[in-house]
Amino acid sequence: MALTRIEGWRNLPVGLKGASVALGNFDGVHLGHRRVLAAAARAAGLLDAPFAAIRFSPHPVMVMRPNTPPFLLMTPGQQVRALEALGVEWLYDIPFDLDLSAFSDEAFAREVLVQGLGVRHVAAGFNVRFGKARKGDTDALMRYGRDLGFGVTIVDPVAGPDGAQYSSSAAREAIGRGDVAAAARILGRPFAIEGVVEQGAQLGRQLGFPTANVALGDYVRPALGVYATRTRLADGRLVPGVASVGTNPTVGVVEPRLEVWLFDFDEDLYGQVIETELVAYLRPEAKFDSLQALTAQVRADADQARALLLPAF
Repeated sequence: MALTRIEGWRNLPVGLKGASVALGNFDGVHLGHRRVLAAAARAAGLLDAPFAAIRFSPHPVMVMRPNTPPFLLMTPGQQVRALEALGVEWLYDIPFDLDLSAFSDEAFAREVLVQGLGVRHVAAGFNVRFGKARKGDTDALMRYGRDLGFGVTIVDPVAGPDGAQYSSSAAREAIGRGDVAAAARILGRPFAIEGVVEQGAQLGRQLGFPTANVALGDYVRPALGVYATRTRLADGRLVPGVASVGTNPTVGVVEPRLEVWLFDFDEDLYGQVIETELVAYLRPEAKFDSLQALTAQVRADADQARALLLPAF
């Protein structure tokens, strides 16, 4: 069943109310988030209610701390696809602004969850916070559920085999230090950058390794360097490659961006949306004394990436 996006919470028709909802921002839709979503799905089955998720748009941090460096793990579109793959039927897009941030936790529960969405059940993580100054917590949510007539499930922390807790913050930290394998263990899949292929200087093509260039936008910044990658094209094909995430210090510093060389591929991708998974970190970004030295290193990087990736293709 296709996911239905529902804009806002005011004046919704009765037919779009009464769901079992997972409450959170779900940036990354990581393995901890999936436990919360699974709890909401179980309650939906028991209640014969729609299975829904709530997200806030834009992310509250972007409103409350607008100077925060880019930090997101996925675009809204990637998030929708991930939630849909987990069986979410309705996605409530709750506009987050300064007015909503001023709602007390009780007002949020009463006006948004009950009067606006008519929730029958709410599943949330152990660290849920809601309402003005993030005053609302798990105890408050359970109390409002009892008082206002909706069920509540609180999901305990989820940790990996090493005991480290699965969280969006932990995934961001891993990506920031180049440990994309650790990030993938938290996310349940490789971290992937999606965006429109932009026109570049085409120097790579002149040197024999044409790249597709994608701006990083609001994504958390990965450690600058070279990665083995898999890129999903607009038509669904998955192509192995090697990518630089960096500022291009050898030929002229630019804003950090993704430049991916797709192996054995020579098609025009300008203006198309691609999604590139960072599979393995190969080396840090470096400045070379010459284009010849740069070219030799890129070829070596490509050989290393091929050795890592091609057994899977």
